[in-house]
Amino acid sequence: MDYNLYSIISSKLTHNQIKSICFLKDKQWKFGIKSQISWYGKNVKESDIHNLFYIKSKLVGYTLLRKRTCKIKSLNKNIKYFYFDTLIIDKKYRDKGLSNLLMSFNNAIIKQSGYFSFLICKKELVNFYKKNEWVKLNKQNIKIIDHLFSTNGMIFNMKEENQNKYFFYINK
Repeated sequence: MDYNLYSIISSKLTHNQIKSICFLKDKQWKFGIKSQISWYGKNVKESDIHNLFYIKSKLVGYTLLRKRTCKIKSLNKNIKYFYFDTLIIDKKYRDKGLSNLLMSFNNAIIKQSGYFSFLICKKELVNFYKKNEWVKLNKQNIKIIDHLFSTNGMIFNMKEENQNKYFFYINK
């Protein structure tokens, strides 16, 4: 299989790449292209990282790493982290192991950055992320300041994961 993985910050994306991302997302979350483009404009910052998975010239996979701020109570300071947002593989390309390839790529980008990463997921996805080296956090140790949260929080590239209390900002 001929594929390529690219990691690009928002400010370097072309208009066509942004449209391709929105079309791919709309296949999964059917809110309409206008809504997807509007969400992108409101929530994505210039320094956020887009991991793009192409087969030939077709975008078939995508992940967004949003650079955000977290306060870790034991350190008593704010630090930057990546909010892991939007893992998607085009339905036509699922069950081929591509999500694991994309996760390995994401994990390498996160490690290279020196940041840690946090994600929110449904119960049925916890084992997938665990297989990809993510650690489930105790819900009592997580507070998301600017977003509703009632599912599972997981973390990657952080030592002593469950011994800290985390205060996450997702929108700033």
